[in-house]
Amino acid sequence: MSRNARATDDGSLAPETAAKAASARDALGERDGVLVAFSGGVDSAVVAALARDALGDDAVACTARSETLPAAELDDAKRVAEEIGIDHETVTFSELDDPNFVANDGDRCYHCRTMRLGKMYETARDLGIGTVCDGTNADDPGEGHRPGLRAVEELDVFSPLLDAGIAKAEVRAIADAYGLSVADKPSMACLSSRIPTGLEVTEERLTRVEKAERVLREWGFEGFRVRDHDGLARVEIAPDELERALDPAFADAVHEHLTDLGFEYVTLDMAGYRTGSVSPGGEEESGSDEADEADERPDGSGDAAGADDDDDGTGDADGANDDGTGDDDGADDDDGSGGVDLGRSYPR
Repeated sequence: MSRNARATDDGSLAPETAAKAASARDALGERDGVLVAFSGGVDSAVVAALARDALGDDAVACTARSETLPAAELDDAKRVAEEIGIDHETVTFSELDDPNFVANDGDRCYHCRTMRLGKMYETARDLGIGTVCDGTNADDPGEGHRPGLRAVEELDVFSPLLDAGIAKAEVRAIADAYGLSVADKPSMACLSSRIPTGLEVTEERLTRVEKAERVLREWGFEGFRVRDHDGLARVEIAPDELERALDPAFADAVHEHLTDLGFEYVTLDMAGYRTGSVSPGGEEESGSDEADEADERPDGSGDAAGADDDDDGTGDADGANDDGTGDDDGADDDDGSGGVDLGRSYPR
């Protein structure tokens, strides 16, 4: 059992939420064993914790690694699995092997999820496990354009949070009751969501997006995306951080770094960061938490602080500012700049 076993029974949760968590845990306990499609995001982490409590060593977490998953996010998934105390497997595949995914039409997430979950089932069979489950929660079906959920239904994936009626806010409360570090982790979308629908997904584009977002993260930004419009980088910064991005020093530095990564042009979107700005219906769907992170938060990578994300990119979900560049701006609130250090320097 995990070190926080039965944490949902200790009175820290609202009675209704505790009852739902118990229902999901009991449903997992009825299985001979489960493999949890696991990104290390809050939804799949809660499923893994409940499964670990219900089944002990008969519960396994599995993370699918591919070009759309930033390397740091995989590291974070490993860390969260260790935190929970659940066995952790990884399976490697390439979405780029599927021409339907590469074409990047409105069903890209369906093709991706089908491949990912297919690999999960292969791993489960190898381990003698009959059930694959994911972190789809009760809010997800109403989140708009979600083709990935169709794959979940077609492949008969077990979604204990959805079945128990556990909404996103309750997922976070349960994670907090377990003492999980990802309780407040922002949701993420895979790197392919940075490429406009209709423009082919390629390894070159995924790589430069991942590296570009890593740069912004290292500079201390928290809400952002770098969209790849066929060589033009459209940088989106969260509204509460946008003023800092108007610093001429930032403009010079981001242009230099992103052109070095292969972008021909670098632009700043004055509308700021918002989810799904290049996707059908304005939605971004997670590619790494197996349908459990649809309400993507503005963290720039899907990680709690340093993926990656996106992992955000995708795996270093903590420690985004390890290099000390995060908030060390020393701005004086009385200098008329609104607390923004207009003289801040950015590493070259």
